[in-house]
Amino acid sequence: MSQKTLTTTLLALDSLSIYRGLLNDKVINSLRSLLYCLNKTDTELREIVNSYNDYYFELAKSGTMSLQEYILDKIVFDENPFTFNLQAVQNNGFDPILEKAASNDLKALQLVSKLEPAMIKAALNQLFEEPGCQTLIEGLPDWAIIPQTSGSLAHIQQIKEQFCRSIQWAECLKELKIFHRTYGCGVFARYIAFVWEKTNGQGYLKGIDHPDPITLDELVEYQNERSPVIENTLQFLKGFPSNNVLLYGDRGAGKSSTVKAILNEYHTQGLRMVEVPKAYLADFPLIIRQLKNRAQKFIIFVDDLAFGDNEENYTSLKAVLEGGLESKTPNILIYATSNRRHLVKEYFSERAGLHSGNHNEEVHAGDSMQEKLSLADRFGINVVFSSPDQKRYLKIVEGIADSRNLIIDRERLQREALQWALWYNGRSARTAKQFVDWIEGHLNLNI
Repeated sequence: MSQKTLTTTLLALDSLSIYRGLLNDKVINSLRSLLYCLNKTDTELREIVNSYNDYYFELAKSGTMSLQEYILDKIVFDENPFTFNLQAVQNNGFDPILEKAASNDLKALQLVSKLEPAMIKAALNQLFEEPGCQTLIEGLPDWAIIPQTSGSLAHIQQIKEQFCRSIQWAECLKELKIFHRTYGCGVFARYIAFVWEKTNGQGYLKGIDHPDPITLDELVEYQNERSPVIENTLQFLKGFPSNNVLLYGDRGAGKSSTVKAILNEYHTQGLRMVEVPKAYLADFPLIIRQLKNRAQKFIIFVDDLAFGDNEENYTSLKAVLEGGLESKTPNILIYATSNRRHLVKEYFSERAGLHSGNHNEEVHAGDSMQEKLSLADRFGINVVFSSPDQKRYLKIVEGIADSRNLIIDRERLQREALQWALWYNGRSARTAKQFVDWIEGHLNLNI
């Protein structure tokens, strides 16, 4: 009976069509090799033991010891014709052929997920009855039977729990379709934040497991500055006309924190964020090709933006801001932060070149100067974040302290906050947070 079950499980894997890409997964592939090995008529115990442990090793490396949990994870995040069609911007609607194939695959994957180590050991005991073999077989390591779905984002945990509660996984197809239409598929369903990285000259999106958890409620003061950014983001999410945004001004005023908090506030509405280092701005066309035609809305985040006099990367940014044929796409905006209003450095010598008789100067120096000055103007919304005066700085300190329920004399809090600003970095929202971090730790240490 056990041998027949193993054969049926192998057939279930071989029958995958829409989710066939899972056969290239290391865990699934090694499990498939183990089942093939068990179905051979001339198999040796040594070969099976190696295949068993290869599969077990790959499962252990994945971060879970439950085969069912692993398969559920692959179902939820798989990118295939069925899931990609559901999350595409121009959804072609109901496709009964793809849906039927997906339903059959869910039945097959559920059957595979029920495979237990005891089944394999029982089959091995029937094949190898020689003395000493049973001890080796029973000593093979076990994997977990009950999955653990906790620890994920709420919407991911919810869809996995629906599968776990269901007697027939195919009956969860409706909920799975809603999930993909709402949250996308592949890495865009798994992560809300990404960073563009390069390895051996090849750029790729790397998902961020634990993005900065800062929320809008934690940001004290600067409500007027944040208001147009939030309003623009809501217009973007609702499909209304919206603008690229430049947040510039003094360091530590909360520009980057504002952008990160907006992601945490609205990611459940389909917002995603991709941070692009300034050095990789020339990769904008590659990035946009990966993001367009998806239902999610993407903010490309460029932090601490500024260009030297000899840098040409700003031409890539300018092309995207102007909305060229390749660049313009309705599901992407650029939010950038900078300590400079004029993003490209300008020199007095360039202005002198306007009236210079020097043959080495540019003939149309004024055009170059205007091009540099106009980069910031290509952002539809410019928001200024200025360093706080003493009164505003103390309000920020008090607001952060109150949010943490710190018990401290108000006069002492203000006095030490002003001393801290003198000793470290001057008055800013960042300095205020650093001070409250210090005073909270100091108070707890001396309890």
